[in-house]
Amino acid sequence: MLKYVLKRIISALVTIFFIITITFFLMKAIPGNPFAAEKMPNPEIEAAMMAKYGLDQPLWKQYIIYLGNFLRGDFGVSYTKAGLTVNKVIADGFPFSLTIGIYASLVVVFAGILFGSVCALRQNKLIDRFFMVLSTLGSTIPSFVLATGFLFLFSKTLGLVPAFGVDEVAGYIGPVLVIGAFPLSFITRLTRTSLVEVQQQDYIRTARSKGISEFKVIYKHALRNALLPVVTYIGPMVASIVTGSFVIETVFGIPGVGQLFTDSIVNRDYPLIMGITVFFAVLLVLAVLIVDLVYVLIDPRIKLD
Repeated sequence: MLKYVLKRIISALVTIFFIITITFFLMKAIPGNPFAAEKMPNPEIEAAMMAKYGLDQPLWKQYIIYLGNFLRGDFGVSYTKAGLTVNKVIADGFPFSLTIGIYASLVVVFAGILFGSVCALRQNKLIDRFFMVLSTLGSTIPSFVLATGFLFLFSKTLGLVPAFGVDEVAGYIGPVLVIGAFPLSFITRLTRTSLVEVQQQDYIRTARSKGISEFKVIYKHALRNALLPVVTYIGPMVASIVTGSFVIETVFGIPGVGQLFTDSIVNRDYPLIMGITVFFAVLLVLAVLIVDLVYVLIDPRIKLD
């Protein structure tokens, strides 16, 4: 186990290094700069700003400087957030995205597995068709349509939730439901398909023929193996959810990381682009590593070596 974990950590570090390198050079390859003439009419001021942030240095030197600062945990200073470091900007925005992401992940995982299991055990029954219709709608309707519809019904019409921000607990309901709609639909269908397939395996028939209770057959044998493809999806899904969504955060007025990332690209805020990209990459790599380790807990037949 320890050897496997060390290998995965080394692999994760290499992955992050390549992400940093590729993102850095692709970002610099985009024409223009944060202080281009249309934003900074005075060429002398533009040149001074370029020199202040080291953007007048050769590209290879900028890259080496960035790597050195990154190893010290310094993501630099934002060009557009006056007086704020990238570390501070992420620290201020991430708690909002994280809170919504945690709530949404819990709802998605537990509800998705529950709904999928019910559909598999009641295959082609009314309840199965009902959840399949809902999952189809959840996976096809765009998130901004769901968000707008939710606000119109529950905020404007019924007045049950605030229309803007998350200053109160009720403000989290909409973002959680909307950001979790697609993954919930996917996990429901994936659990159903996987559990239906597992129930047709020989070892399930053997367990039933031995007189084992249906509860143990389903929840101890069938569901445990059926969850392997679900767990594979859950890791990257959680990482994606907790990093926020520009569309959802904009519609609901949430100052999360997703909106910050989009704004940083529009404004060519290089340090903020790099900082958030690396932050996302670390979360995703950690999620994939955790999923690989959870495999062994679910199915001991999987060997890490």
